[in-house]
Amino acid sequence: MKKKQVPLRLSEKLYNDIVSWAEDDFRSVNGQIEYLLTECVKQRKKDGKYVGEEIDVPPKLDLR
Repeated sequence: MKKKQVPLRLSEKLYNDIVSWAEDDFRSVNGQIEYLLTECVKQRKKDGKYVGEEIDVPPKLDLR
């Protein structure tokens, strides 16, 4: 699959937050941004809604 290059400007704070998140997930910054965008698109296709503030919150376990 051929990939497109896209110039992207981010605030320093957002960039630093993504760097930290990428390190936690053992990804490059570019890989983390691509992963996050892919997940948002999947979610949008799934239920027609944009992903909210809880994108990084693990699902709740039902321990019944």
